[in-house]
Amino acid sequence: MKQSPAISQVLDEVGPRLRRLRTQRGVSLTAIAEATGISKSTLSRLESGQRRPSLELLLPIAQAHQVPLDELVGAPEVGDPRIRPSPRSVNGNTVLPLTRQPGPLQAFKMVLPATRQTPDLCNHEGYEWLYVLSGTLRLLLADHDLTLGPGEAAEFDTRLPHWFGTTGEGPVEVLSLFGRQGERMHVRARPREGSRPGR
Repeated sequence: MKQSPAISQVLDEVGPRLRRLRTQRGVSLTAIAEATGISKSTLSRLESGQRRPSLELLLPIAQAHQVPLDELVGAPEVGDPRIRPSPRSVNGNTVLPLTRQPGPLQAFKMVLPATRQTPDLCNHEGYEWLYVLSGTLRLLLADHDLTLGPGEAAEFDTRLPHWFGTTGEGPVEVLSLFGRQGERMHVRARPREGSRPGR
């Protein structure tokens, strides 16, 4: 199948984008090869444009760099439903909105710096769900002092005094869903013991 000039241009730009991402992060080809199982020679040819990019190659590279696949490909935005969040700083945290339209539920990715470790409890209307992507999150909720690691989640009524931050050991990446009027997220894997349907 003949490729359109636009697609060919996107593919031609993948190699330089991969090299730029790797060098900006100070990562060697050897390290990427070890992380992905792709040979150094293949990675080198991919970066130089001598090897055509494929999903089989790009998916493990995106995982190794912990970036979305479209960041490697530079896919066009027109007609693309994927969200390309613009990071902003909020109280020293990096916040990336993941929802385009205003509505009762909003999704965010947050990166909390290691220095965010001094509790400052607050309470307000709403309901929040947190999922830890990396690092160790400290969550204070009423009388509870909890730590959550990667893959762990918590949900709570934000009318309770609460605060979350780091343990001071390093930054934390978190996904957050927030309902301003107290909407629950309905993302539990299984009902809590004693809970009734619809609650």
